[in-house]
Amino acid sequence: MTTIAIIGAGPGLGVAVARRFGREGFDVALITRTTDRARTLSAELAGEGLTARGFAADVRDLKALEAALDAATATLGPIEVMQYSPVPQREFMRPVLETTPADLVGPIEFSVYGPVAAVHQVLPGMRALGRGTILFVNGGTAAVPHPDRAGTSLAFAAESAYGHLLHGALADEGIHVAQLVIPGAISPGHPRKDPATLAETIWNIHQDRHGYRHFADDLDS
Repeated sequence: MTTIAIIGAGPGLGVAVARRFGREGFDVALITRTTDRARTLSAELAGEGLTARGFAADVRDLKALEAALDAATATLGPIEVMQYSPVPQREFMRPVLETTPADLVGPIEFSVYGPVAAVHQVLPGMRALGRGTILFVNGGTAAVPHPDRAGTSLAFAAESAYGHLLHGALADEGIHVAQLVIPGAISPGHPRKDPATLAETIWNIHQDRHGYRHFADDLDS
């Protein structure tokens, strides 16, 4: 079987997606900011009988991100599915009139340079397989900019555009590129935004391979 790489994996959505794909026979590569979190999450999943390994990389450190994806491939095998879903840092979300050029460096590194580096790292393996799924997970400002969250509004818009371009450019190669927009907070027990429910949505996007942008919930939620 092949591998799903979850970039920005955490104990909520990341672990839920790992479980959902793991039940289908995928090996799981969990890429997190710290080694401790990578070990903890992978051990939890391994305890449930899944094949999971953790790798540490900050998505703003492109060399570390590339190395983590290389290590995941070497350890687990070809990456068929890549989910890019790290949680933005709070300082990225400043009011637009207070946002300076320097304030945009972090969001752009996080939501543009990181995704581009990750895609370039996994694309050769997907092409060799003849199939693949690349999924970008974003908050609601990817679709509707918010004046108090200028950094993510601008950077998510750029990430969305990049993904949309990839969606068209890679479709004929059997590589599906999609975006899931999750308005508001991921909420355990919520009918549409519970982590397990979102994981099922992501599995369906991977299986159905239809369309680029998908919404987990209404934008005003």
